[in-house]
Formats: sequence, C-alpha cells, structure tokens
Amino acid sequence: MTTPQLTAGPADASTLDNQRTTSISPLISPALLREDHPVDAAVAKIVHAGRTETVDILDGRDDRLAVVVGPCSVHDPEAAIEYAHKLAAKAEELRGDLHIVMRVYFEKPRTTLGWKGLINDPDLDGTFAVNKGLRLARKLLLDVSALGLPVGCEFLDPITPQFIADIVTWGSIGARTAASQVHRQMCSALSMPVGIKNSVEGDIQVAVDATRAAAASHVFPGINVDGLAALLTTSGNPDCHVILRGSSQGPNYDAASVTETLGRLAKAGLSERVIIDASHGNSNKDHVRSREVVLELASRIAAGERGIVGLMMESNLVAGTQKLVLGHASELTYGQSITDACLDWDTTADLLDTLAGAVRTRR
Repeated sequence: MTTPQLTAGPADASTLDNQRTTSISPLISPALLREDHPVDAAVAKIVHAGRTETVDILDGRDDRLAVVVGPCSVHDPEAAIEYAHKLAAKAEELRGDLHIVMRVYFEKPRTTLGWKGLINDPDLDGTFAVNKGLRLARKLLLDVSALGLPVGCEFLDPITPQFIADIVTWGSIGARTAASQVHRQMCSALSMPVGIKNSVEGDIQVAVDATRAAAASHVFPGINVDGLAALLTTSGNPDCHVILRGSSQGPNYDAASVTETLGRLAKAGLSERVIIDASHGNSNKDHVRSREVVLELASRIAAGERGIVGLMMESNLVAGTQKLVLGHASELTYGQSITDACLDWDTTADLLDTLAGAVRTRR
C-alpha cells in the first residue's frame, strides 16, 4: 500500500499558524474598562441586594416570584434606558410580590448566521467594533442599575464576564451552550445565580447535568482582569438552576414537565426549583402566544404550585420584531426588537400585575 505524500512547502514556522486568520486587533482589558466605568456604592448595593434576593427566592426563604423581563437582545441603548425607567417604576410598585430583574442581553447566539449582539457589532453594520460594544454594554448596565433595577445577562463568550459580570445580578446559559464544558466551568466561577436552559431539542437532563457540574469546583484556563491568560480555580456555584424554555419539539412548561424536572433535580441531589421561559419553544417564538403562557402559569401559581420560582418574558417598548439590514440602523422602528419578537410594554405591565396577584393568592 502506498503512503500518501504531503505537498512539499517551505520549512518556515511562520507558515504553520494563522492561515485563516485575516487580522488580530487589540482588545481593551477588563481592568481598564472597569476603571473607565466604575461601580459606585449605590450600584454595588443594588447588585448585592439583587443577588441576595434572587438566592432567597431560589432557596425558598422568599415567597415572591422572580421575573426576568426585557428585550430579547439590546440593540439601542437609548430605547433600553426608556424601557428601564418604565420597568423600574413597575418593579417598585410590585416589589412586595415580584422580584423583577431586567433582561439586558448583549450576546446573541446564532443557529447559523446573523447579528451577534451589541457587544460584537454595536453599529449594526458588520464592522464589529467590539471595544466600543464593550464600553456601551458596561455603561448601560451601570445606568440601568442606577435606577434601582437589577440586571440579567446571558453569557455566551467565556471572556465577556470579566468585562461586565461584576454588575450582573442574574446570569443565564442558553440552550445551545448548556452542554458545553467551557460554560459549565465558567458558571462555577460566576458570583451570581445562573439559570441554565434545556437544549434546543428539548433535553432537560443536559440542564440538570450542567447545574450539577457548575456546583462543583473546577480548574481551567481563562483571562484575569488585566486580560492576561490565567489558570482559574473555582469553588463552584450552588445557585445555578434549570430554565425550561421549550424546544423544537414543543413546549415544556406544563405541570407534568415541571414535575419531571423537579424529580430529575432531586435524583441528582439538587434543589428542586425551576424558572419557566415563556418565550422561545414554549411560545413557538410567537409573542402573542407567550402572553397566554404567562397567564396559564399565573393561574397555576395562584392555585398553589411551588416548584416554579420564576418566569422569563421577552418584552420591549413595541410589540413584534423587525428585520435588520446591516448599515441601515437609522431606518429601524424605535423600541422594537431586531431579534426575537417581544411583547409590548402595556401588555407586559398587565402581565406583571397578574403575576403579582397570583403570588398574593398563593399566599
């Protein structure tokens, strides 16, 4: 048998790497970004209180419902701040029954291709001004927190948390990354509670396994706040939990699915608690249907269901979604999503009132 011969080439080490990398650009260090946009005492108090209250709800010491609500993915900081003002007022009004966290997502996981979020492409034109995106993201988190409103973020890139995680009350891991060892290790290091979603295909066990893995200690490579490569050793995160988000096979917010998930958690030696995402697979990405999901869950909560400790809703100033054409951001409708379709503000406010009433009835 003849052994295939490799094509002869120059014996130069410089030709062995970066064959498909077209450029490498400097990235601002997390320490510098934190210095430019520091956390003051008032914001630190909001973040600390938000994390503590979330954990108390997860552990059953607080009978309120946690509600993570806001845009699918922020693309316009100005509209996000307008939304935050409305939500902050509502959160204060309902704080006796609901612990409201604003969804402020900057990284958009893609099944194939598409806009990757404010951090990656803040100008919405494909120029990928990431340093600008990081600055915008951190400033927005500080501005929202200054309103007294805790914030929640999805962590997609494992480097991103060093830039913004100190301001985040609640984190999430998406359906496409729940099985990732890198993300499970990252969760074990994060200083806030983290919800982990079932897979796109509907696998609940992958989220249960991720929750268990994240609670353990890990040693893994990453970066420190100076942006230097480092070896991280973690103690584990006991505040991780499962999010049921439905799947390509259909919804999983029904009572039977919740009971099954709680049983899987108990079998794994984990706390029996779940958050329900009213969007995505549970609504078939139909924002009108997501309203019906929330109303059904409110009815079950009012009837005494305890395993559901929180809900997630995708919401914006304007209902629905619109298509982004890169480089044409000025043509977009103000306050409307460019990713998944969202509920409008008035509908959201009504649903929050309904959920607060359900909590009062359950008591």
